[in-house]
Amino acid sequence: MVTTIAAVHDRFGGPEQVQVRTVEQAEPGEGQVLLEVRAASLNPLDWHMLTGVPWIGRTQGGFRVKPGRRIGTDVAGVVVALGPGVTELSIGDEVFGAGDGAVAGLAIAKAGSLARKPEGTTWAEAGAVAVAGVTALQALRDKGSVQPGSRVLVNGAAGGVGSFAVQIAKAFGATVTGVCSTTNVEFVRSLGADLVVDYTVEQFTDRPERYDVIIDNQGNHSARALKRVLVKGGVEVVIGGKKTGRVIGPLGTLVRLKLAFTVGGRRAAPLLAAIKGDDVRVLAGMMDAGTVQPAVGRTIPLADTAAGFAELGAGHVRGKLVVLP
Repeated sequence: MVTTIAAVHDRFGGPEQVQVRTVEQAEPGEGQVLLEVRAASLNPLDWHMLTGVPWIGRTQGGFRVKPGRRIGTDVAGVVVALGPGVTELSIGDEVFGAGDGAVAGLAIAKAGSLARKPEGTTWAEAGAVAVAGVTALQALRDKGSVQPGSRVLVNGAAGGVGSFAVQIAKAFGATVTGVCSTTNVEFVRSLGADLVVDYTVEQFTDRPERYDVIIDNQGNHSARALKRVLVKGGVEVVIGGKKTGRVIGPLGTLVRLKLAFTVGGRRAAPLLAAIKGDDVRVLAGMMDAGTVQPAVGRTIPLADTAAGFAELGAGHVRGKLVVLP
């Protein structure tokens, strides 16, 4: 029997439910590989899976936690075993993308959800990509149809999705405004933002600039205010919203904005990203070209995963919080 050290939880709850312990490691199945994990990262998605809040999320993840449920999706590591039918990867390949229970020493991943790690990318950077990077890419490309010359605003530019969105929008040739707090102004500027708005000083909805696309990770402005700063035909890509509701969480914000944008020549486009291998490989190309560099705010050891969740839950994590086994 193969075992590994992994972050797990036995019931819904806060960071106090996270345990790091030895667990049995399954062998890779059809189309899967086993990775020796070199880095993983924590996402708001992992927070929702840990806490079971909002409750609507339990309709997909299960209304009860099976004891020993493993944590984490973002992963980077070395292929150490191949499941049946895997031909595109070999043992020893250095890869990154989406895995299952990635905050661990070993983890399973679908071969099709991985890309080869660019040589110039660190393990910590590669382990920070999948969820946030793909979300930002799909928001800009698929929902926002961003083109060279597009005027893009990223609300929540210092976070995981936001830090990717600023860089990807610049790579697409857009003019980018980032919104963040005072402590993150220089960080967001370093990502390539043409203009940075400090929300502790002023609101972007009160400024004279107008935008073709808003990538909204916060959901903290009214539909009326958002419409005012969008040009006709502009789109508000809704990724996040107010997270105070225990039943439906940010879904209420998404629904209200969608309904409010049904008139007025602008539209709201809610996004629930799906991690696709092709998109992970697009990001790998951008990383290899140097146009996108994952923003690792801090790294922590596997033993400190619970403390990492406490930091994530408190909000305002800069870039990505990466776990190194």
